[in-house]
Amino acid sequence: MPAQAKVAVKPSLTLKRHLNAPPERVYAAWTDPQKLKTWFGPEHIETLRAEADARVGGRFRMVMRDADGEEHDVSGVYREVVPNKKLVFTWAWRSTPERESLVTVDIKPEGDGSLLTLIHEQFFDEEARDRHQHGWSGCLDKLERYFA
Repeated sequence: MPAQAKVAVKPSLTLKRHLNAPPERVYAAWTDPQKLKTWFGPEHIETLRAEADARVGGRFRMVMRDADGEEHDVSGVYREVVPNKKLVFTWAWRSTPERESLVTVDIKPEGDGSLLTLIHEQFFDEEARDRHQHGWSGCLDKLERYFA
């Protein structure tokens, strides 16, 4: 009998936030480049450039600069776009394009606002997941303040 092949499970993370805005405004914050520039990125990171062509097959790109002046360039392709409800896109840093992962942003009405669930999966390793958990947490903190 052939040996069973082990399937490696790649690390993932899930973050949830209640936002004080209806789904339409939350979706716009994720798809309008001018809005993205105001909140995207963790604390002490400035978004220098934001591009978003939110349609299946469309691309996004973010260029950010940290407090030390180092630039961070990430981009991807939209795989699923459901206006005001859901975005699914690939995620790859310019410095490590072979480490493509997948992000799902799910937006649901909740009370007088929205529940945002961010799932980032298919990380290269646990270290990459942990760094992204820190980054996404800071990013969502800024998004919460954007709607405060």
